[in-house]
Amino acid sequence: MINSKLSFSTNLFWDADLTELDMEQHAGYIVGRVLDYGTWDDWRLIRQYYGMDKIRSIALGIRSMFPESLSFIATVTRTPENQFRCYEQIHSKNQHWIF
Repeated sequence: MINSKLSFSTNLFWDADLTELDMEQHAGYIVGRVLDYGTWDDWRLIRQYYGMDKIRSIALGIRSMFPESLSFIATVTRTPENQFRCYEQIHSKNQHWIF
């Protein structure tokens, strides 16, 4: 269960039952949501709870992430973007033709 002391933005977990969400068991889901949809306060909460090393290791394995989120986490962890699992998926999408 999410610790009642942690107050994430209400929009982050619109599709989840907060009473069933566990900070350790669902760490990948939580970190991914905060990176893609969270506010600066949400980021500070996970940084305080998990620490940068754990956030980095979780983010390395996230399958799908917005390009802006990838740039952010790569910059703050000083990790090349191509080391993240989502990097291949982001760059394998077909670009739209510009006429």
